[in-house]
Amino acid sequence: MKKIFLILFTFYFIQISAQVDSSQFKNKYNSKRLLFLTGTCAVGYGVSLYLLNDLWYKDYPKSSFHFFNDNDEWMQVDKFGHFYTAYYIGTYGIKLFNWTGIERKKAIWLGGLIGTLYLTNIEILDGFSDHWGFSLGDMTANVLGSFAAISQQLAWNEQKIIGKFSFHQTKYAKYRPDLLGKNLQENWLKDYNGQTYWISCNIYSFLNKNSKFPKWLNVSFGYGADGMLGATNNPYDYNGSILPIYERYRQYYVSLDLDLSRIKTKSKFVNTIFQALNMLKFPAPAIEFNRIDKVKMHGIYF
Repeated sequence: MKKIFLILFTFYFIQISAQVDSSQFKNKYNSKRLLFLTGTCAVGYGVSLYLLNDLWYKDYPKSSFHFFNDNDEWMQVDKFGHFYTAYYIGTYGIKLFNWTGIERKKAIWLGGLIGTLYLTNIEILDGFSDHWGFSLGDMTANVLGSFAAISQQLAWNEQKIIGKFSFHQTKYAKYRPDLLGKNLQENWLKDYNGQTYWISCNIYSFLNKNSKFPKWLNVSFGYGADGMLGATNNPYDYNGSILPIYERYRQYYVSLDLDLSRIKTKSKFVNTIFQALNMLKFPAPAIEFNRIDKVKMHGIYF
């Protein structure tokens, strides 16, 4: 449920940014836009945290503020999720503050840090929950995600290297439906075995602008993990049934990808759809490297 709110908050920024001018820092200062944006963010921020606390944390006992080290859980796939979420909230935050016309660097820093600021409050709520705790690992991933957006905008005035996400259902969820999800709607949020996080690099953006290389073609590097029936280790049984023995291991990928944000059409609606879909890795052939199979080829990888 907590991850659902993070994703919804990201899409909240997408919906607003679809209505603003995304040109590269050419907007004149507009105090009404700044007031509108500040008020909308404040209301959205407050409502989302209220709902998160009401629907998630109230069912668990409270405690004094404490830290929790979860860095060895899920082979760090969850940390890539935090990086990904903070990165995208930051990129859309930058566009929104640019829309107000404030000075370029201020727009980048204020917008880029929104992800970290929002996610920090969730970490604080975790810190006061007896069931969890404030995770320095999660916090580090949040900050790195924000600075991935900020640093690229400061250096290049664009995002040449973007985060992507892909998912496929796995055989593991049926053994631990309580933890990995009972259906597809839950699997893609809970089953880290099926999640892959990508760094997608736009080749054209690093070449001479007169290059004939396709502007929309990217090369992507992915990370995932497999064989996980538990956060830190695989249990022996579940509800009295003996579980299969699976070896836990990391997966590294190389694949091609599409940067849909660089495909411009005459339709603003289609461009908006492309922008939203660009957060997802385009299914394509991939090469996987892991310590079990060494090298594994995928005709189409999701």
